[in-house]
Amino acid sequence: MGRRGKKKGRPVSGWVVLDKPVGMGSTEAVSKIKWLFQAEKAGHAGTLDPLASGMLPIALGEATKTVPYVQDGAKIYRFTVAWGDERSTDDLEGPVTKSSDLRPTEAEVRALLPKYTGVIMQTPPQFSAVKIAGERAYDLAREGETVDIPPREIEIGRLDVVEHGADYTVFEVECGKGTYVRSLARDMGRDLGCFGHVSDLRRVEVEPFTPQDFVTIAELEAARFGAQGEDKSGSDDGGDAPDAPIDFDAIDALLVDTSAALDCLPQIAISDDAATKIRLGNPIIIRGRDAPVEAEEACATARGKLVAIGAIEQGMFKPKRVFAG
Repeated sequence: MGRRGKKKGRPVSGWVVLDKPVGMGSTEAVSKIKWLFQAEKAGHAGTLDPLASGMLPIALGEATKTVPYVQDGAKIYRFTVAWGDERSTDDLEGPVTKSSDLRPTEAEVRALLPKYTGVIMQTPPQFSAVKIAGERAYDLAREGETVDIPPREIEIGRLDVVEHGADYTVFEVECGKGTYVRSLARDMGRDLGCFGHVSDLRRVEVEPFTPQDFVTIAELEAARFGAQGEDKSGSDDGGDAPDAPIDFDAIDALLVDTSAALDCLPQIAISDDAATKIRLGNPIIIRGRDAPVEAEEACATARGKLVAIGAIEQGMFKPKRVFAG
């Protein structure tokens, strides 16, 4: 049998709550962050289009196990709808497909908001990652095909007007998983009879993270290279580490702890001995007057560090997903 190849990178874990700049794709951002931290493993919790800016939570190492909990969290977007034109991509990238000289008043826009609040049905854009017969809708759209994308149920907690101008309206929306802001712009434009598309989009929050957790590429690079001032390795694509030794303490200090993604779950504090048992896959008895007796999902921590996600049944914590110590 051949030997397994040694993993490249450091076993660093945690969340980078990146303030992604316009023009950078989500996959490109993950590669950049993975390289900056020289991490073994990295992934993001929800794609952000290249034309959009804002919060892109990127998980490193053990934090990748908590990605689904962040993907399911509520999101807040601030976006501008330019009235008068509908575009093939429902944003600035695509050509104009429909136009109108009509422009809505602020009162007309506000009167429409209740229709787009609560649990509603929404049809994703033609240029989206939705799979149609095994293929991505955006791949079919780029080949010139117009596909029938079935509407899906989404939830919008609130939709507010932030600013209104002669040719545009700025909105802020708090929404659940699967919501397409570009579809909101398209549909509101059609309802108002003036057409519309997203001209600016920024993701402000992804639960449980807040803007206070934001970090920029420039801040990460400054921490990573310190006195070097710049990348001396000639690589930014996740390649091997440069020859010169680097102190990673400064950049690691910018990570948000892995457990932050699990604030939505009941928290169980356990002893070091119990943590050892759990990491071996064994259940433990939950002690303490305030300990829950039943929970479909909970997380166990020891000395403030995440140990496992599991179920609590009849007063016992049964691990389902264990984290390295």
